[in-house]
Amino acid sequence: MKTMNCKQLGGACEKEFQANTFEEIAELSKQHGMEMFKKKDETHLKAMNEIQELMQKPEAMKEWFDSKKKEFEALPED
Repeated sequence: MKTMNCKQLGGACEKEFQANTFEEIAELSKQHGMEMFKKKDETHLKAMNEIQELMQKPEAMKEWFDSKKKEFEALPED
């Protein structure tokens, strides 16, 4: 199991997520993002807007996603 926080995954806070795979941790981060969206949390909304801008450029989004996956894979096991 590995741990990454919201900021490491492109978010806005220090909330930690633990998972065995990058796909699992990305899903946990997505769920947290949806919660923060519902709460209209300003800092998270700003971070989400930045990600949405990246999504307009598929190649840039892929590079960002791949770099986050590599960062996850390089982490030590908890």
